[in-house]
Amino acid sequence: MTVILNQSFTGVSIGAVLLLIALGLTLTFGQMGVINMAHGEFIMAGAYTTYVLQKPIGDAGISLLLALPVAFLVAGSMGALLEWLLIRRLYTRPLDTLLVTWGVSLMLQQLARDIFGAPNVQTTAPGLLTGSVSVAGVNLANSRLFILGFALLCVAGLAAILRTTPLGRRIRAVVQNRDLAEVSGIATGRVDRTTFFIGSGLAGMAGVALTLIGPIGPTTGTNYIVDAFLVVVVGGIGRLRGAVITAFVLGLLQSVLEYSTTVSVAKVVVLVGIVAFLQWRPQGLYTVRTRSLV
Repeated sequence: MTVILNQSFTGVSIGAVLLLIALGLTLTFGQMGVINMAHGEFIMAGAYTTYVLQKPIGDAGISLLLALPVAFLVAGSMGALLEWLLIRRLYTRPLDTLLVTWGVSLMLQQLARDIFGAPNVQTTAPGLLTGSVSVAGVNLANSRLFILGFALLCVAGLAAILRTTPLGRRIRAVVQNRDLAEVSGIATGRVDRTTFFIGSGLAGMAGVALTLIGPIGPTTGTNYIVDAFLVVVVGGIGRLRGAVITAFVLGLLQSVLEYSTTVSVAKVVVLVGIVAFLQWRPQGLYTVRTRSLV
């Protein structure tokens, strides 16, 4: 029973990390159909924001709290700039956005190597987030508990924005039917840019969280980007509820399979399972309700 509980917590913590990373993609990929391969570099930017702020501030706790809003602004601004310079010219051409953003991701990785160096760097976790607590014989790492709570808080905040604010209603209108939203007076270009800012900012905050579980480097985001896309596609493109469920299910599956086999075998089995699921239900767990006649 202890082994099962330990693996379950490990799976939930993996799912929390995947969920944090996939939240931004759920917005951008779901609303605009943009395959943004530079999303991982926005995560990297958030992680390096924490590293940069810790040097002058010194106190790990204060620097972490300050890094969250700063990383949101830094990564969000990078995303808005990318949308304004390149992506807005490539709507309805998803393969072109894939190629362009992949090129941007390589440029940003090289820029990070030039500024911070190729080797990974380590940040200092606040004292409160080091160590673990024991519950029913299960050791729960404080850093993982923080990431889990932060991921759920981000989901709740994003859901509240989408459901209760004018911006959220405009975003949902554009997701459901872009043409109808535009003729109804919604400035879809401005909504796209704002959405890209929010989605990229969430990636930056995910990068801050990743500094608590390991070193960071120029390829930090690249290591997670494929899994994040899988979460979005399997959950249903643009569906927040589907992303939440899929992230935790994939995390639990990966944890159980890694315990009984190896990391490589676990990833292969999970990928095969995802392919089989999408063959049966290509639209994912949930679909977007639209007013389209086709």
